[in-house]
Amino acid sequence: MTTEPLPVVVPVAVIGARGRLGSFACRLLRASPAFALVGEFDSTSDWGADLARSGAVVALEATRAGLGSEHAQRLLRAGVRPVIATSGVDLEQGAALDREARELGLGGLIVPNLSLGIVLLERACRDLAPHLPRVALREEHHPGKVDAPSGTALELRRALAEARDEAPEALAIESLRTEGRYAHHEVVLSGPGESLTLRHDMHGPEAFAPGLERALLYARTALGIQRGLAHALS
Repeated sequence: MTTEPLPVVVPVAVIGARGRLGSFACRLLRASPAFALVGEFDSTSDWGADLARSGAVVALEATRAGLGSEHAQRLLRAGVRPVIATSGVDLEQGAALDREARELGLGGLIVPNLSLGIVLLERACRDLAPHLPRVALREEHHPGKVDAPSGTALELRRALAEARDEAPEALAIESLRTEGRYAHHEVVLSGPGESLTLRHDMHGPEAFAPGLERALLYARTALGIQRGLAHALS
């Protein structure tokens, strides 16, 4: 008689569990049979010792813009694999985290946006940007979002610049903070007599669920820290 192997349940901690993304992630993880939520930590608390006792294998870093790199270093040194969903981790910081993770035999993921639609938008930007001479980029969020431009807009700008072989700084980003909005990104490519508009609208955190689950599962076995949700989808 043969038995099916039991499914792997990934122990996950959430850093920034009281924020918009963190509180949503906690609800999602509690309801999912693939994960065990073993720690919920406030972004401002001294969570290091409690994290070590929690048994977490992976941690979602969902705190405040600019803290992602520092917190990811702390997680790696505690032997925990980070999924960094906080804005502000630049390419140099990402490369340093990747080197440290590989030295420790660990992995993780930097995810400026957990939405599957944003992955598709970035792919479209890379495909289309070389073919029309002008580009405009606009992002709009709720008033509670502190960082502007958004981390997603900065990633889209980098993708557009790479596709056009230009410096990212050459492309301005229009940022708006508007009541009643959640998260919206728009790219307009134009040429003589025509324009092409790419727009992604997010109406609530539910859009993050599939990408969040895939990112956490990817981080469980990854070696090194990659950038972008696309690595968890291949």
